[in-house]
Amino acid sequence: MPRFKKWLAPLNSTDRLLISFWGFLAAVSLAFHARIPYWPLLILSDLAASGIIFFLARVSISTESGWRRWIHDWSAFPLVLFTFKQLHYMISPIHEGMDFDRLLIAADRWLFGTDPTVWLGRISNPYLTELLQIAYTLFYVYFIVVGVALYRKKDARPFSYFRFSVVYGFLISYIGYFFFPATGPRFTLHDFSKIGNEMPGILLTPFLRRFVNFFESIPADVANEVAHAAAQRDVFPSGHTMMTLVVIVLAFRYRLKVRHAVLVAGLLLIFATVYLRYHYLVDVLVGAVLAVICLATATRLYSNFRNRSQFNRE
Repeated sequence: MPRFKKWLAPLNSTDRLLISFWGFLAAVSLAFHARIPYWPLLILSDLAASGIIFFLARVSISTESGWRRWIHDWSAFPLVLFTFKQLHYMISPIHEGMDFDRLLIAADRWLFGTDPTVWLGRISNPYLTELLQIAYTLFYVYFIVVGVALYRKKDARPFSYFRFSVVYGFLISYIGYFFFPATGPRFTLHDFSKIGNEMPGILLTPFLRRFVNFFESIPADVANEVAHAAAQRDVFPSGHTMMTLVVIVLAFRYRLKVRHAVLVAGLLLIFATVYLRYHYLVDVLVGAVLAVICLATATRLYSNFRNRSQFNRE
């Protein structure tokens, strides 16, 4: 046991969190292997990702090379995207194609007396659409901006905590997708293939929509039924809302110079999630609640993982 603990010692808190979650995904893949066509490949992918983390952690403490340390410090963010894409091959097969959009639509109508995306269509105009599509597409840029600002500090602890909190928040949202898979109003309340005509932008909107659709596994120029079948079930909760709020709070907590710009861009993004028909409003509300839960629980969990590492610079 002491030798095993020594072997794990180079892992930082975020490494341990990711490996734990991949272990959970591997267990789910094994438990539902009769429904998941690619379950052996998914488990091998989780093992490979864990191996990459172990390798990067070991190399980062065995050398003074700055770029190797930098790769390890930032590796968690692309690995979160890897985890997100893995869900695409798990969630729909596990639920045998059943989605929960009807439940979310009913919740919106009960809470607000209407379909918010339909109501917002009244104020739609190309200039607003262009602005909000840009704000929505820059989602991951906000993490980079805040992360770089923290990484440049002499004290490594703020960046380490930021990295852990962001990864932890994303993983919370992924668990929500497992329980309530849904595709969103652009497929259910609207016709996905007509959004370009119904909500045109000015210049960048068509390209940015294709960019977002590509990362959500949606093919270009297809009928609504085809796009709906291919879409990743990642609507409830709104991870964009949840994680944007987490980033805003941390930017203000550490009094970063970019905090006000992040606040304005982030609020535009949150509004865009409904205006652009990506989310039901109830997704946004639950995402906001989960942001509070994430921030309230991240510190203790971070400390628990951090205390197990002997060679970290957190």
